[in-house]
Amino acid sequence: MNRILKTVVFMVLSFHMLHAGQFLLPAEAFKPYAKVNDKEQIEAGILLGKKIYVYEEKVNVSLVKGSGITLLEKVSPQSVKHHDTLVYLKSPKFILKLAKEAGVTGMQKVTLNIAYQGCSDDGICYEPAEKSFTLQVNSDKLGKAKALPALNLDAKSEKSETDTIADTIKNGNIFIILLTFFGFGLLLAMTPCVFPMIPIISGLIISQGKGITTKKAFLLSLTYVIAMAVAYTIAGVLAGLFGANLQAALQTPWVVYSFAFIFVALAFSMFGFYELKLPDAFVTKISAKQHGSGFVGVAIMGFLSALIVGPCVAAPLAGALVYIGQTGDALLGGIALFSMSIGMGVPLIVVGVSAGKFMPKPGDWMTLVSAIFGVVMLGVAIWMLEKILDASVIMIMYSVLGIGFALFLGVFERGNHFFKQSVAMIIFIYSVALFIGYLAGSSSMSKPLAFLNKPTLSTVATIQKQANKKFQIVKSVAELDAVLAKNRGKKILLDFAADWCTSCKEFEKITFADPAVREKMNEFVLVRADVTANGAKEKALSQKYGVFGPPAIIFFDTNAKVLESKTLIGYMEPKEFLAHLNKL
Repeated sequence: MNRILKTVVFMVLSFHMLHAGQFLLPAEAFKPYAKVNDKEQIEAGILLGKKIYVYEEKVNVSLVKGSGITLLEKVSPQSVKHHDTLVYLKSPKFILKLAKEAGVTGMQKVTLNIAYQGCSDDGICYEPAEKSFTLQVNSDKLGKAKALPALNLDAKSEKSETDTIADTIKNGNIFIILLTFFGFGLLLAMTPCVFPMIPIISGLIISQGKGITTKKAFLLSLTYVIAMAVAYTIAGVLAGLFGANLQAALQTPWVVYSFAFIFVALAFSMFGFYELKLPDAFVTKISAKQHGSGFVGVAIMGFLSALIVGPCVAAPLAGALVYIGQTGDALLGGIALFSMSIGMGVPLIVVGVSAGKFMPKPGDWMTLVSAIFGVVMLGVAIWMLEKILDASVIMIMYSVLGIGFALFLGVFERGNHFFKQSVAMIIFIYSVALFIGYLAGSSSMSKPLAFLNKPTLSTVATIQKQANKKFQIVKSVAELDAVLAKNRGKKILLDFAADWCTSCKEFEKITFADPAVREKMNEFVLVRADVTANGAKEKALSQKYGVFGPPAIIFFDTNAKVLESKTLIGYMEPKEFLAHLNKL
């Protein structure tokens, strides 16, 4: 059904634009050919029409087995980068040098297949096509094939997870695509990228005040998730079409400060200092007050949260972006992203409805719940500032927040509820430990007092040093090329990372710090592409290797060639990462 729909749309567009004189029919745009020259070599290629180009990875010139003639060597033309993708802008020509198998003599028929896909600079992309040619080759003029049994011309090359997902969009039924990406979204909902949105949606529901019904909580949550999905879809489509690292653009200091301020403002409204809401006159104009209140603000928060709070790149997202970038099919790619975003939002809807359903009745409990979510909002604001502020500054901010919250809970008040006071005391002790750790120069949130035990501190420092000692930092194509040239004959691991990337920090603190992983990584030259600044040179480096954003890990063989099927996108646990390294 999907293929039929695409074909119909393509035919309609073709008919319309043909009469407008804007683009060529496929037969005029691409003219594949093949012939045998006087050296008994096959010359094959594609004559391209005006403003037409073909994708390098989509062009496949191959012999069909069974004729007794085998491929000895294929000479390919040089491709160029066009719209951040390697293409042939001029008619590509391939030379196939042949050999014969033992016992083959005289004239032999060979079948040559030419597969291709391309686009027009006018913005139209054509369907993939293939053409076969039957040629006569004089085997008496060919040399004998040498050690070719291991060469499988028909075997499909292994693909990375990202490329496999991109192929799912290209070749799958639209309903399967939607279901698959919805499932990807559910899985991504369990990652740290989505966790910060849980207190946000809960806080937004709680901030609606008393009297909120389960139905309204559901509608507000759904509004938040749909706005989030729209934001992901728009950003994803733009990133796929233009190769832009939008997540980096949205992690600039002024954007992070602005959004952190929004959370601080929301927190103080929960503390009762003021009430955040749209003017009544404006609410009355857009809809009845009982139906319109809160929805616009929730939608805005959902839209911004998707772009700024949870900007993680994972394999499903990267696969959709690769598909959009290669085919220009923003519609199908956007639908896949939207479906994935809805999957990510399902747990958030459950959380939002739960927050509305179990709202306490007005009274002291309501005040306490609002205050708790106010503190959570301040915690989210500090979490955001981790991307741009020093770790010691973040530690003191968490310390002050924790001490203040413990005092609010009445940590030293007599006659306080036992459970409430116990929780307050735990928070107070931990927050004081953070403060002492800050004064002592520590930056560890999990072990702020490690400096009191010198052997332990030494051990921690040693582990961190071992985990980070071999990463060479590069920020441009030229710097990376120099490292690759210097380390010819060695396996290379290239880690794309940024200071504002949450998953990159997980790689650093969990996966790369694992003893077994560290030992295995000693077999590689470790290089880190620092794309924090997201300037022109960092963008060029990311675009060269098709990276839409960190975290991404690329592996090179001993000839400095990218092992495309081994590329990793998104965070991976130590055990899985070690298994991946063992396959290299």
